[in-house]
Amino acid sequence: MSTVLQVENLARSYGEKNLFENISFVLSQSQKVALIARNGAGKSSLLNIIAGLEPCDSGTVTMFNRNSFEYLKQEPEMTLENTVFEEVYSHSNDIQRAILTYEHVIKGNDKDLIQNAIAQMDAIQGWEYETRVRQILTQLKLPDLDQKISELSGGQLKRVALAKVLITEPTFLILDEPTNHLDVEMIEWLEEYLSKSSITLLMVTHDRYFLDLVCNEVLEMENAAIYRYKGNYSYFIEKQAERLDIQNKETERAQNLMRTEQEWMRRMPKARTTKAKARIDSFYELQEKASNKIFEERMNLNIEGVRMGNKILEINDVSFKWGELAILKGFTYTFKRGEKVGIVGKNGSGKSTFLDIITGRIRPQKGHIQTGETIQYGYYKQQGLVFNDQTKVIDVVKEIAEVVRIGNGDTITAAAFLNYFMFPYPSHFQQVYKLSGGEKRRLYLVTVLMRSPNFLILDEPTNDLDILTLNVLEDYLSSFNGCVIVVTHDRYFLDKIVDHLFVFEGDGIIKDFPGNYTQYKFWRDELKRKAQLQKRVAVQKTEIPKPPLVTSNKLSFKEKRELGNLEQEIAALEEEKSAIETRLQSGNLTPAELKQQSERWAAIIPDIETKTERWMELSERD
Repeated sequence: MSTVLQVENLARSYGEKNLFENISFVLSQSQKVALIARNGAGKSSLLNIIAGLEPCDSGTVTMFNRNSFEYLKQEPEMTLENTVFEEVYSHSNDIQRAILTYEHVIKGNDKDLIQNAIAQMDAIQGWEYETRVRQILTQLKLPDLDQKISELSGGQLKRVALAKVLITEPTFLILDEPTNHLDVEMIEWLEEYLSKSSITLLMVTHDRYFLDLVCNEVLEMENAAIYRYKGNYSYFIEKQAERLDIQNKETERAQNLMRTEQEWMRRMPKARTTKAKARIDSFYELQEKASNKIFEERMNLNIEGVRMGNKILEINDVSFKWGELAILKGFTYTFKRGEKVGIVGKNGSGKSTFLDIITGRIRPQKGHIQTGETIQYGYYKQQGLVFNDQTKVIDVVKEIAEVVRIGNGDTITAAAFLNYFMFPYPSHFQQVYKLSGGEKRRLYLVTVLMRSPNFLILDEPTNDLDILTLNVLEDYLSSFNGCVIVVTHDRYFLDKIVDHLFVFEGDGIIKDFPGNYTQYKFWRDELKRKAQLQKRVAVQKTEIPKPPLVTSNKLSFKEKRELGNLEQEIAALEEEKSAIETRLQSGNLTPAELKQQSERWAAIIPDIETKTERWMELSERD
């Protein structure tokens, strides 16, 4: 395979913070690589350096075909006055300029200009390109192409940005958090599109299912170095644990040896011989290695929220509209102690509005909401970052509380709580403006959780958080004994945390589904399959009956044997399908097992249909 990207001895630091040093790696054609690191480790800086948007301190980046390269930044820059169509076609290649010109002259209705534009499109074979672009725009469900960029929501802006990088069909693509602000339907479409493409991909994402299905290699940035894993996310988790275990054992050996060396250093040897100096140099290297323990047993935080009474939250016949858009229609639900609910639905279906209604920020237009006297909300909002950038991290949390109550009446300090959420003690005295975007989101999350709420409402908590922080948050929520409502497009997170789903189906309809996201997707796909099968049967019934088969068209010996085998194969597949459905509905599977079983179920369905059609064909002639 030909080399697409070569990074050699790259280094970058900001002030005293060393992001990475002497890192090297190569990307070959058609490789799909995920870059994983904690927030603030320099992922976006590395991508910007590779894209040529940011300088490095040392090292080289060689991209072998920069003319066929695209970069989707985490926060794409767009011209607000452009229409969607103008923004999508804002690249400077000849075909896109010709298409943009053609669209403009069509609106002007000048026959001469139209004729010239058509001739230009013919000359550069622009019609096929435009058709392909229209297909991508349709798949991404973009709004009115004449709408101004300034009028779009976050999800719509992300889809426009995706269209811009995909329509050029680059051979090398860099994506920085491509799933942020996309709903699940769009994430699954992008997942399938990239999986089938032969494109070379370097991607930063926190969506673990997306990463697992799209990428075949993982680069991990840790302690300013790069570690490479030739497999998907599941493989990475397994091998990373092995690496950390080996590293920690080496660290423990170094710590034992360092105690001996420290005793020798304390004696301050007077003879500074060459051998003694070498031993002193070795001591400092050993000291650095001994402090390099990066995996530790995490404390088990059973956070003690405010005591919860019998009445929690009752929603009675609530309705609400934004203009003609119905958000809720006669919705009724009574929350029970300790339940964890996930909310899913397309962007714009009213999920965030629903959260504001139940917390009293928006009044319902019909019905009423009763909240228990003991309920104390912790509300993590999409737009909740309000910090003084000059404040130190530790002071931000100490303004809320000096200590946090945990189970059994114990407390931990605010500093220890920060450390639990991946803020090591030296970072506590940093000013907020020095934090990365993801670190600021994590700090905001800490300020919500440390108030000891007993009812957590989390609106897109997974956006901008690294995978390590998501694991910590998932552990926290698993032991949280209050209620949780979470809006997220992170399917892995939903599978791991929630008991059931509120599915926003549109037009104010909310379905209460008794299971996690993978179980819901399985149920939804099964409904679609049955509907398609019923439609096919209905079409077959309306067809004109075929004339009786002539005797000469009877089954051959080989076909009779095939018919018998098909009956056994179909029965075996149906039995396996039923067994999988039973396992999926049991609620006892891990997220990985749910994913594996759902994929097998999806593979069985078309196999059954194909074999059944062949069986019917042979049966008619038997």
